[in-house]
Amino acid sequence: MRIDSKLPNVGTTIFSVMSGLASEAGAVNLSQGFPNYDPSPELQSLVSRHMASGANQYSPMPGLMALRERIAEKMEMLYGCMVNPDTEITITAGGTQAIFCAIGAFVRPGDEVILIEPCYDSYRPSVETMGGVPVVYALSAPDYRVNWQELKKLVNPRTRMLCINTPQNPTGTILREEDMRELETILQGTDVIVMSDEVYEHLIYDGEPHASVMRYPSLYQRSLAIYSFGKTYHNTGWKTGYCIAPPALTREFRKVHQFNVFSANHPMQAAFADFMQHRDEYLALPDFYQRKRDFFLGAMSATRFRPLHCSGTYFQLFSYSDISDEGDLDFCKRLTTEYGVAAIPVSSFYSDLRDEKVIRLCFAKTEDLLEKAGKLLERV
Repeated sequence: MRIDSKLPNVGTTIFSVMSGLASEAGAVNLSQGFPNYDPSPELQSLVSRHMASGANQYSPMPGLMALRERIAEKMEMLYGCMVNPDTEITITAGGTQAIFCAIGAFVRPGDEVILIEPCYDSYRPSVETMGGVPVVYALSAPDYRVNWQELKKLVNPRTRMLCINTPQNPTGTILREEDMRELETILQGTDVIVMSDEVYEHLIYDGEPHASVMRYPSLYQRSLAIYSFGKTYHNTGWKTGYCIAPPALTREFRKVHQFNVFSANHPMQAAFADFMQHRDEYLALPDFYQRKRDFFLGAMSATRFRPLHCSGTYFQLFSYSDISDEGDLDFCKRLTTEYGVAAIPVSSFYSDLRDEKVIRLCFAKTEDLLEKAGKLLERV
């Protein structure tokens, strides 16, 4: 039987490769982006309580109304944007599923989708699965800033969607108000839809605000904003997120969502609805993760790795250009097997695998593990 793959160039992800190598080598795994500590005991207890009280069958397709109402309250409080929980918020099985549905709902064969690379590795395969054409705007180290006038040259009548991510994985950069104003101007008068990946919305440091599309009415009217409870509450394995979009976009999003997963985990949704009333849990996250970032930078200060500035996410980039001329994939493999620390090569986030001698390490770990990693890397 002949099988023509829709994704012929997709194999095992770099995250699986490096985590597998870390396991084989017994290395400190700072490659994959997940915490090595548990979520709040109260939140875990709420899940069990809702399971015991019968929340074990399908939730409504758009998600529990109680949870959508809490999200609407949060959007108004943080971003001054009033959204209708009935017609503008959909609970999803994690941020990646929301991204896939957002792309699937609007991208047709031949449509162009602008990707700002390096970017999260699900964007391009999702576009290609729908027959879309990825159009890449490539950022460069060390600042990874967008030149909007250059990006504007990529926008044309075939452009269906532009994918943005702030704070951005893997670079740790953020978009600011001036970026969003530039984006507003570029897209004015077009039919381009914005997929705004904001899963790290609460992981922004040094007093910087989050420049969400929710703050900019003209942008929001063309946007699908994606969020993740896993990043906010240290439970990536619960796979629960949400998408916020104007009613016309939400209607199309839900048509794909309902035939993709139909609905997200019921007891988790019920627990989040209760737990979101504790606003300090997410409002305290910037300080929580900034302390981890700064601790990790301190732990790495005696190494020869050169840190790039991290404004958000729980990833820290380091240049190793003063250490080795090796390709970043080979260098990361050698770090894992010879020095006992697993990292991710940033080239894997580029379509053309461009190599600027930069690696990504995750600092969403306990301090003892971060300190151990720093000590091991002093030997490099």
